[in-house]
Amino acid sequence: MTDPLPPVYCANHPNVETTLRCNRCDKPICPKCAISTPTGYRCIECVKGQQKNFETALWQDFVFSGFTAIILAFIGSRIVPLLGFFTLLLSPVAGVIIAEVVQAVTKKRRSKRLYQVILIAIVLGCLPTLIASLASTLFLLSRGSLGLLWTLLWQAVYTFMVATTTYYRLTGIQIHV
Repeated sequence: MTDPLPPVYCANHPNVETTLRCNRCDKPICPKCAISTPTGYRCIECVKGQQKNFETALWQDFVFSGFTAIILAFIGSRIVPLLGFFTLLLSPVAGVIIAEVVQAVTKKRRSKRLYQVILIAIVLGCLPTLIASLASTLFLLSRGSLGLLWTLLWQAVYTFMVATTTYYRLTGIQIHV
């Protein structure tokens, strides 16, 4: 008779028995620690190590892409008052244009932090026009007029849509329906 194999325990949770192993380093992992990849289950350490290989941005990419995003977002936010309802249709287009220009500036280098810097830069680029619209709207509201309320709304819609479109375009997140 053969002796049964001794139980194997998760490397991260020593009290959890498992039969699952990382397909890269062969470390025993429990279902809580397992990350599903297209090629099988991997441990957190192997996935993090693999993700670092995809971080290719240089320090200057943060500066140049941030500056580019601020300028383009600001220019777009100045055009929004002229668009009105068409802001809903053209804001995603502006987001794609900003993403493409930023990718050209960075030569398609990538980094999670780079995308976050670009997102913040877009919001900062839209902020002056958004604040000006808010101040004008508040001034007119104090006088009983709702004249610029729509302008403020379209500025907010533009800021949100451009920022999210650019971020999703850069990160390559695909929404499958």
